[in-house]
Amino acid sequence: MTLIRWNPARTLSNPVARDEMDRLIDGFFGRPLGEPAPFAMPVDVAETANDYVLRADLPGVAQKDVKVTLTGDTLTLRAERKRETGSHEGQVHRSERAHGVFERTFRLTEPVRGDQVKATVKDGVLEVRVPKADEAKVREIEVQVG
Repeated sequence: MTLIRWNPARTLSNPVARDEMDRLIDGFFGRPLGEPAPFAMPVDVAETANDYVLRADLPGVAQKDVKVTLTGDTLTLRAERKRETGSHEGQVHRSERAHGVFERTFRLTEPVRGDQVKATVKDGVLEVRVPKADEAKVREIEVQVG
């Protein structure tokens, strides 16, 4: 067996090791033991030729508690999951499901058609379609023989 001396300076200069160490420390000191992580509203962002498509998982959030706003080049997704009261029979020993207001903001780097943004909720998934403005769409230009 080969023994290698541990060098903390070398280990912490490695970005992967540093990220893992940060995650470990944040997980340990970030919240009390046994308390679940807060609801983060995970979002997928995709781009097609004509629009941007954002999909956010919002389980347990009513449609009336979802708000989508576009101000200039900033798109904001906001949702509120209300705490359930009176739905439990007997004594509650643990309540881990996150509740409260959750918000994600995205800066759009290309011009969009703000008046044509569409947002729908189906099966706990919010889908927002933001059409690109004509000047932001990719146009193919035919190359001619000179």
